[in-house]
Amino acid sequence: MLPRPEADSALLLLIRHGATEANLRRPYILQGRTLNGPLSETGIEQVTKARDFLKDFPIDACYASPMLRARQSAEIIAEPHGLEVQSLEEIVEVHVGDWESKSWDIIMQEDPELYQQFMKNPATIPYKNGESYHDVQLRIVPAFKKLAEENLGRMITIVAHNVVNRTLLANLLDLDLKYAKDLKQNNACVNVLKYSEGKLKVVTMNGVFHLGEV
Repeated sequence: MLPRPEADSALLLLIRHGATEANLRRPYILQGRTLNGPLSETGIEQVTKARDFLKDFPIDACYASPMLRARQSAEIIAEPHGLEVQSLEEIVEVHVGDWESKSWDIIMQEDPELYQQFMKNPATIPYKNGESYHDVQLRIVPAFKKLAEENLGRMITIVAHNVVNRTLLANLLDLDLKYAKDLKQNNACVNVLKYSEGKLKVVTMNGVFHLGEV
């Protein structure tokens, strides 16, 4: 268990939401901000394991993207702490545009040229009529730093999304954004971030040991 941070620092537990049916399909389909389904049974089980792992941590506040899958996950995690989930509009999932609800196999067939361009550099090439990774990074990095500054001396959880987490982690790791898609973020994983002296740093990334076989 992590202790509560000193008064001049903050600990952010960044969690990806549990799995939805879209995540579990094979091939899976893209879900951005318009496909807004609930957690699957597997997703609930994953988040319940995250809740049990974090139940004795001194968590002071819980935040989440307004998407249903993120709010559901955050509410499960917040329950042992008696906390209300606060929504953060800025950390909503990437807008995947015309590729919403499609698998990469279908996208590759329908938009082969744009697919290849996107896979080569999602930092600057957006999802079709949607956002690029750079667009996402521009809106989320200030939001996370502001959140950290507002929670000095506290430990908080934030439930967000695959691309949101990837783009934030790439920024904190000084990783070229075109490689952010290679950063693994399992459903219900826990990333530990520490804010001190005006900087947010990665302590642990994609922690999944609490999930076992789920």
